[in-house]
Amino acid sequence: MGRIRILPDQVANQIAAGEVIERPVAVVKELVENSLDSGATRIEVEFRNGGKRYIRVEDNGSGMAPDEALLALERHATSKIRKADDLQHVISFGFRGEALPSIASVSQFTLRTRVAGSGEGTEVRLNGGKLLYQKACGMPEGTRIEVEQLFNSVPVRRKFLKTDATESAHIVHFVRLLAVAHPQCAFRLVENSREVFSTASCDTLKERLHEIWGNALVDHLIPLEADGDGMKVQGMMGSPGYSRSTRNEIVTLVNRRPVESRTLSYAAIEAYHTSIPKGRYPVVFLFLEIDPAAIDVNVHPAKREIRFRDEGRVRNFIMTTILDRLRTEMEASHGIAPSVSETVDLPIPEPVLPPDRPQSLRSSGSPAPEAGSPALPREIVSKEIADSVPSSRVPDRSVPTPAVEPVHPPPIGVRAINWRFLGKMVHGLVLFETGSGLILMDPLAAEARIRYESIRSQFLAEIPASQSLLIPVALELDPRDDAALTENLDFLNANGFSIEPFGRQFHRVTALPPWLDPGEAESFLRDLIGQIRQRGLNLNEEQPELAHEALARLAVKGQRKDRDLSPQGSASRFMEIAERLLACREPLTDPNGRATFVEFSRGELDRRFGK
Repeated sequence: MGRIRILPDQVANQIAAGEVIERPVAVVKELVENSLDSGATRIEVEFRNGGKRYIRVEDNGSGMAPDEALLALERHATSKIRKADDLQHVISFGFRGEALPSIASVSQFTLRTRVAGSGEGTEVRLNGGKLLYQKACGMPEGTRIEVEQLFNSVPVRRKFLKTDATESAHIVHFVRLLAVAHPQCAFRLVENSREVFSTASCDTLKERLHEIWGNALVDHLIPLEADGDGMKVQGMMGSPGYSRSTRNEIVTLVNRRPVESRTLSYAAIEAYHTSIPKGRYPVVFLFLEIDPAAIDVNVHPAKREIRFRDEGRVRNFIMTTILDRLRTEMEASHGIAPSVSETVDLPIPEPVLPPDRPQSLRSSGSPAPEAGSPALPREIVSKEIADSVPSSRVPDRSVPTPAVEPVHPPPIGVRAINWRFLGKMVHGLVLFETGSGLILMDPLAAEARIRYESIRSQFLAEIPASQSLLIPVALELDPRDDAALTENLDFLNANGFSIEPFGRQFHRVTALPPWLDPGEAESFLRDLIGQIRQRGLNLNEEQPELAHEALARLAVKGQRKDRDLSPQGSASRFMEIAERLLACREPLTDPNGRATFVEFSRGELDRRFGK
C-alpha cells in the first residue's frame, strides 16, 4: 500500500483552520467582516469565557437563501470574487471563502439566516465540520451565527490559548477597531451577559472615538484630513508632544480594513520625529483610502498584512500630510513649526536628589513635554540652555528615600574627595581634575545609576516602602491594557503600589513607592503596561530579581534626557553626584551599559602631548 494518501476533507479543513483561525478573536473578526460585507447597519457581538465557550455575531444584513447557506460552508465558496483578476480590485473584507468552513470544522457551529422578502429563515447546524441538519426557522432579516466550544476537535490548539481575560481583551480591542472604522454602523458588544459598549451610528469619527475610546484619549487628538496623488487620508492624531511608550496606539486602516503596515506605521513615527521625545511613539488613528489595484491584500491568510505597489509614494504622502498638520497646529498654539533638523528632547525635571530628599521620577511613561508642547529645534534649545539659571528647590522631607549602601570600595586611584571640579563642557559632560589625571563624567548617566541602585535597594527591603496618596489617581485603560495590569497587580501591590479595580477598565491608585512622584504615576503605569504587553511579561511569574530589575530600569529610563543641571553654581552639586556614584555597586556604567565617567591618566596625557 502506498505511503502517500489524500487527506480526508475534514482533516484538511482542520489544518487549514489553523492558518485562518488562530484564536477566538479571529472568529469574531471573520464573522463581523462578513456582516459588514453584507451591508449591515447594526451588528451585535456576544461572547463568553474569552470566546472559547461561546461566540455570537448577529446582523441585519442581506442574509442568505437556504441553498446559499449550505454552499457558504463549502471551502473556497465566496460571493466576493469570480476570477483571479478580481483580486486586483478587492473592496470587500473577505474573498477567500475559507472563514466559515474553517470555523465550522473546529467548533459546534449554528447558522441562522433570512433574506429580505422571504417568509422564513433557514438554520444549519454542524459539529466539527460534520453537517447535523438543515431546517426552516423563524428570525428577522439578516444573519445570526453561534460558535460554541471552539477548538473542541483540536485540543492541542485549545491548550495554546491564553487566559480568558487576555482573549477577551483581544476581542474587545478588535471590535472597537471595527466600530471606529465604520461609524455609520451601530455596534453592541456583550461579554459574559454584561454589555461592554453600545453605540448608535455616528456622523463623525471623533464622535465615535469619544464613545469607544473615551475623553481621556480623544481630548489630546487633532483631526487629520488630506486628499491628493490618488489617495485620501483622514483620521485623528496626537497633538505635538503627546506620545506613548509603545506602538500600540498607532492604528492603521486601509480602505476601512485594520491592517499591520510597516509603511504606514514608520511614516507616522518619522513624521513625529521632531514633535515628540526620542524613544516615544505617536498616537495616530490613520484611515487611508486608496485604489484597490494599488495594494495587495492577498498576503496573509488572516489578511492582517498588505503590500503597496508603490510604498515610497504612500510613505511620502502620509509623512507630508502629518507634518503639514503638525506645523499648522504648532504655529497656531506656539508660533513654532516642526524642524527637519536634529532636535534635543525637552527637559525632564527632578533628577536624583541626596538621600534626605525625595526623588521625583520622570519616567519614559510620561511625555517629556507636556501634552501640546512641541519638541524644540536644536538652536532654540541651545539658547535655552545658555540662558538657564540654577533652579532652587525646597526639599520635601515628608518621604525619606533610603540611601544606597556601598557594596565595595570605588576603583583604586579614583576617590571623590580627590576630585576637583573644573567646569561643565559641551554635551553636558563635567570635567574634574584628580591627582592622577583628568575625569570626564556624564552627570545624567551617573544619576541614572544612582537612582537605579537606590530603587533596587528599596525592592530588597522585607517590607517595601509605600506612601499613601491624599487624592487617589484614576486610571482608565483599554481592554488589553486592563488585562495586562490585572495579571500583574499582585506583584505591583507587593512592591509599594496599592492599585484596586474601580469599575470596568477603571483602576484607582491609592499608594505609591517613595521613588515615584504622584504626578507621574499615571504616565509611569501606562508605560509599564505598554512594556508588559510588548515583551509579553508576567511579573508575577518572573524571578523577583528580574521583575525588580525591569521595574527599576523603566523607572530610570529617560534620565539621560534631563537637563536640569545648569552650568552656573553647580560645583557642589556635581561633587555630590560624584561621591554618590562611587558609593554605588557598579559605578562605571549606567543601567543601559553606557559609561558614567572616563579617566585620562597623567601618563596618557603626557604621551598624547609627547612629553
